[in-house]
Amino acid sequence: MNQTRTFLLLGLLLVGYLLWTGWEQQFNVPAPSLPATNASAVAPQASAIPAPVGSIPGAPAPSTKAAAPTTLLPGSGTAHGQRIAVHTDLLDVTLDTSGGALVQARLLKYAVAPEEAPRVKLLDDSASHYLVAQSGLVSNISGAAPAVDAQFKSAQSSYTMAAGQKQLAVDLTWSDPAQGIEVTKQYTFTRGSYVVRVQEQVRNLGKTPWTGNAWTQLVRTAPAAPPASHFFFLHDPSEYYSFTGGSWYSPQDKFNKLAFDEFAKTPLMRTVQDGWIAFVQRYFVAAWIPARDGGAQFSSATFDVGGVPHYLLRSIGPAFSVAPGASATQSMSLFIGPKLEHALSAAAPGLELSVDYGIFTVISQPLHWVLVQLHRITHNWGLAIILLVLLIKAAFYWLSDKQYRSFAKMRKLTPRIKALQARYADDKPKMQQAMMELYQKEKANPVAGCLPMLVQIPVFFALYPVLIESVELRQAPFALWIHNLSAPDPYYVLPVLYAAVMLAQQMLTPAVGMDPTQAKIMKAMPILMAFFFAQFPAGLVLYYITNSVLGLLQQWYVTRQVMRAETAKTD
Repeated sequence: MNQTRTFLLLGLLLVGYLLWTGWEQQFNVPAPSLPATNASAVAPQASAIPAPVGSIPGAPAPSTKAAAPTTLLPGSGTAHGQRIAVHTDLLDVTLDTSGGALVQARLLKYAVAPEEAPRVKLLDDSASHYLVAQSGLVSNISGAAPAVDAQFKSAQSSYTMAAGQKQLAVDLTWSDPAQGIEVTKQYTFTRGSYVVRVQEQVRNLGKTPWTGNAWTQLVRTAPAAPPASHFFFLHDPSEYYSFTGGSWYSPQDKFNKLAFDEFAKTPLMRTVQDGWIAFVQRYFVAAWIPARDGGAQFSSATFDVGGVPHYLLRSIGPAFSVAPGASATQSMSLFIGPKLEHALSAAAPGLELSVDYGIFTVISQPLHWVLVQLHRITHNWGLAIILLVLLIKAAFYWLSDKQYRSFAKMRKLTPRIKALQARYADDKPKMQQAMMELYQKEKANPVAGCLPMLVQIPVFFALYPVLIESVELRQAPFALWIHNLSAPDPYYVLPVLYAAVMLAQQMLTPAVGMDPTQAKIMKAMPILMAFFFAQFPAGLVLYYITNSVLGLLQQWYVTRQVMRAETAKTD
């Protein structure tokens, strides 16, 4: 196998992968959310919500010592209560006193589009983008815990984190005088953090012990389907690569994804210690993190409300009791923010895996770390990408040198090989034997040029998801006309440059044993790749161009050295 055929194979594999992912995205998407006139129209009623783990027929009982709660846990609130606005340095949050849920969250440092005012709204209870974070208590004592539509009270309708204030606490209260139970749900926001601490305090003013469980859940609808088009390869392929759906983690099971179409097929049912549940999307994540060392029962469900599919991820904590005259507090955390690896790993073990690099995670995570360090030096993500590729090429310089020297030898032998092919055109076995004798005599190995390249391929494939998934590159400017590395080149300059580099590589690469059909395909490959790369994010194309230009320069230099050495021998 020679390099030309290898490039052809890799190019066809890449094209096939893009076509397949495009087909999956275009024709195998979950049912889109149906429009609704108002938020309450898509809110599931309590009876529509699946029962908790312990009351689902045939489901394993929760790992709690107390009896499993039999009350249906809530899904979405059936009605709006008072809206409580919370303003911090990183978040604009809206709490709903109906159920005490967190129903809206805007990320103040992330614009929807460059240089525009609207901020990314990660949580939202509108019909078009439904994703809310809920928490509460459930008890086996009727009426002794706030129901889905329980009305909490707040001392204020608006809270703002003052300059220099490190933490901001918001209390919501609920009580049941008949049972003598008081519940205080406290949201604590910390400056510079996307982690919201949530505490549920139960005070038992009655005469009998209170027993119950704390629960958290995320409920959302599927994202809108992409615009209908048979030309799916015209869409940004990075959107096909990025996963949107449910995910969960435990130290035993590690990181797991739950696609929307798998909620009904393979629902989640796990007893987990020190894990988390989340809905992830490109660049951002919303995750509930139960208290550590407490254990939790993770489950998932899907249900329709007015024809709109809803997807639910739930965590139920262990049962706890509160004696008369005593109080107890259950703690959990909610991460709502960008997929910044340092912030994710600080929030919970394994949460950084929500930055989904796939099978290349082991290689991709170190590459991302190096990229971040280079950005600290250059203060430009485009320059950081270029420097990272330079470092990788330097690390593999020796392997590349072996590869290009092998290609140079094959290039020198090309006229003699073509002569053998013409001489033995009607006798393939003799042609192969004559070519092997030529390789042995000249100490050339056509396979030797491929092996070093195969060693390098995993590293460069691992860099692909880094550039796709890194929120740091979102809307990051580079230079000149490139104002957004996460968007395609607006003038298609980079794809054209990449096509030109591919043509130059073909001129230096020996086309040994290539038939006319293969030669035509290879000539068309630069145009085809430029067409596909026109839809790639500019940062990704910049990476490919830098890598290809450096490879071209090294190949030209090595080829020139080999040719000079051969000329010196003949003189």
